[in-house]
Amino acid sequence: MTTARRKQVCLEATPYYHCTTRCVRRAFLCGEDHASGKSFEHRKQWVVDRLNEITAVFSIQACAYAVMSNHYHVVVHIDKEAALNWSDDEVIDRWCTLYSGHMLVDRYRSGESLCSSELSVLKEIVTTWRERLYDLSWFMRNLNEPIARLANEEDNCRGRFWEGRYKSQALLDEALCVNLITGHFPEQII
Repeated sequence: MTTARRKQVCLEATPYYHCTTRCVRRAFLCGEDHASGKSFEHRKQWVVDRLNEITAVFSIQACAYAVMSNHYHVVVHIDKEAALNWSDDEVIDRWCTLYSGHMLVDRYRSGESLCSSELSVLKEIVTTWRERLYDLSWFMRNLNEPIARLANEEDNCRGRFWEGRYKSQALLDEALCVNLITGHFPEQII
């Protein structure tokens, strides 16, 4: 039986995680399809660009990554403390970089005065967004979904591009974390 992701990620034990996602239907993430002669090398840049985009928003840094022909690996560091130290305005700005806001948040950002009950709801919204901005599942969702949409559009098809959700493994070995951060991938990881 599988374990829920929220039980697999324990930031008290380690902030480092190795995640991998694989393509379905023999789809190519990058590389060249020798059967059709079509090159998918440009898709590697999609992953790199998206990683750069979302690491600027989330309190999660990509320490290392490897993009293969039908899957990718990424080692991330989750910095919960940084997210907890952001001001409410910074959380709102970061969240609204990726998502449309909320009617109440839009009113707050435009300088409208809010009553105490509205401010209480606003605080709950910001708390939820803050938690999501250091959540590994939200990070991976934001990495995978746009790439899947682009690939499906380019392949002129619909449906899943990724083989289910991502796989993650906690990196509990400090020496391994240092090697991965410095770009020295041990053979067994890849």
